[in-house]
Amino acid sequence: MSEHPTPSGPATAPPAAPDAPPARPGLTARAWRTVRSSRAASLGLAVVAVHLAVALLAPLLTPYAPTVGDPAHALLGPGADHWAGTDQYGRDVLTRVLYGGRYALGVSLAATLLTVAAGTVLGCATALRGGRVDDALMRVLDAVLSVPSILALLVVVTALGSGPAVIVLAVAVVYIPQVVRVVRGAALAVVPADYVTAARARGESTWSVLRREVLPNITDVVCVEFAMRASWVVLLISSLSFLGFGADPPTPDWGLMVAENRTAITVVPMASLAPIIALATLVVGLNLAADGLSKAWGVDRIREGNR
Repeated sequence: MSEHPTPSGPATAPPAAPDAPPARPGLTARAWRTVRSSRAASLGLAVVAVHLAVALLAPLLTPYAPTVGDPAHALLGPGADHWAGTDQYGRDVLTRVLYGGRYALGVSLAATLLTVAAGTVLGCATALRGGRVDDALMRVLDAVLSVPSILALLVVVTALGSGPAVIVLAVAVVYIPQVVRVVRGAALAVVPADYVTAARARGESTWSVLRREVLPNITDVVCVEFAMRASWVVLLISSLSFLGFGADPPTPDWGLMVAENRTAITVVPMASLAPIIALATLVVGLNLAADGLSKAWGVDRIREGNR
């Protein structure tokens, strides 16, 4: 008998591997899409950008020096030469407001960066370690949070003296505990994830797990916290200057301007109202940006802080 070869069909190709899940877009791309889709975030960031541009371009926007006065032209109302009038020392009010943004933005940005950076590292590390370390640190933070912010700030400034560096350090001491609570709450939702457990099983260090596994997944919370914290820092620093513990005269600072001109508010109201308006618009812009980002990213700061 002759064997008939069994006809073989066309070779079957192995099944294609499933497509890999799309990579999560980077923070910059997501932030840009959020800003474009959120009217509040767009408006808030636009207001902050205007303040930043005005502060940087202040020497080009006014012909006057912010610290040089002319006693012969003191307490003038708004006019062609001085759009917002002059203060009791004959200094142009508008010029001091424009230059005052430099101090407010510079010191506040430095203080906010230090506060959020330190609070983020401590919050993530505490969530990763857990146990007694977590309990002990949270009890210490609760004790610090029981002290009013302005009182704690005054104590630090009184002990260490004034100056931008001291103010930055004082603000960090006051606000780091609050940032730690918020970031810790967000990190506690990430720590039980499989990829964090796998990283720990591989023997990676705490810092490596924090940097590669935890931080990328709570960046939204950190960004919202930065924007919200910046608005509080601006107000706190201005309050400190108003009380005489912040910027030293004749530094152009909004809080200091209000303190210097409040006794003459009935004579030259713009000398006090102009810095108040500048401060209010900056704080409103920061709050709008924080609220817009928070709603767009679904970040609940109250819930995160109470974990």
